[in-house]
Amino acid sequence: WLMSDNMHHQWLLLAACFWVIFMFMVASKFITLTFKDPDGYGAKQEPLILTAVTKVEEVHVPKEKHWPEEFQPTGKAFSGNLIRQPLVHMERLELLRNVCRDTALRNLSHTAVSKFVLDRIFVCDKHKILFCQTPKVGNTQWKKVLIVLNGAFSSIEEIPENIVHDHEKNGLPRLSSFSDSEIRKRLNLYFKFFIVRDPFERLISAFKDKFVHNPRFEPWYRHEIAPGIIRKYRKNRTETKGLQFEDFVRYLGDPNHRWLDVQFGDHIIHWVTYVELCAPCEITYSVIGHHETLEDDAPYILKAAGIDHLVSYPTIPPGITVYNKTKVERYFSGISKRDIRRLYARFEGDFKLFGYREPDFLLN
Repeated sequence: WLMSDNMHHQWLLLAACFWVIFMFMVASKFITLTFKDPDGYGAKQEPLILTAVTKVEEVHVPKEKHWPEEFQPTGKAFSGNLIRQPLVHMERLELLRNVCRDTALRNLSHTAVSKFVLDRIFVCDKHKILFCQTPKVGNTQWKKVLIVLNGAFSSIEEIPENIVHDHEKNGLPRLSSFSDSEIRKRLNLYFKFFIVRDPFERLISAFKDKFVHNPRFEPWYRHEIAPGIIRKYRKNRTETKGLQFEDFVRYLGDPNHRWLDVQFGDHIIHWVTYVELCAPCEITYSVIGHHETLEDDAPYILKAAGIDHLVSYPTIPPGITVYNKTKVERYFSGISKRDIRRLYARFEGDFKLFGYREPDFLLN
């Protein structure tokens, strides 16, 4: 009986030791994951030739997922975004590269890295960051972040609103202002990111901002661009009201829209595709943020770029980033299926590259 009692105590002691070792291993893994350097999240940089579109076969896409060891799923229920955030951004980049390889979508996913694209990319040499501007996706706030990082102002609150988009005064150089060799160096070595949102919701935002509200300092949208679209695309010429969303959709979905785009110049940046703005299949971006998840993405981008201790993203008003399905359906309710399908055909690359679903009202 005494021997049996001793063995029982020995087994209890051994089990307790194993439990302590197990908890130590879990704690060690948690600490390692928590303090991992976020710069390691960036995608591998590849050379880019500015004079030609990168061939689709040259884009390297792994046949299966190979996450870094510290982000391998463990089956343990850690709370918060500790594991989820890095995986979300890796999956976005993997989807992008897979769609870039899809030859059926090549015309909708590829573009030359032209001066038009380089004009959209703003440079922060001090912290080795490139930001591609995609209008109507909260870019003003990101430009404020870079203005502070470049040293033109000491805080975001000090930046006058009329300075943000004044590229003579805001201290934000465009990538197009550098020589070809300097451009290549920055594209290969710098942290690069841009933000997207549901393509159709972005078009609604552009229409409302430029043709309905129409800021006083941008009169050309209402007095030059709107009349040009109306003359070409309005079916009922007896109507005298201003540009309607139906006219705007018909213009954007026209396969021959480019002749008007040339007349409108750089003002079209508010509604051209993300592909045309940022060349995501030609330039290897480190992170692609989504407007709908900006509350999580903004801190992640700042940390991944190594600047989270220097600047914060401005406060996001509650509900402003939520996808408004009802609003999108309401705007498109009076548009013919033919015109909507033509519009979708033009923006299909944006939908597929960034994981946005085809609208339900196109499937019915």
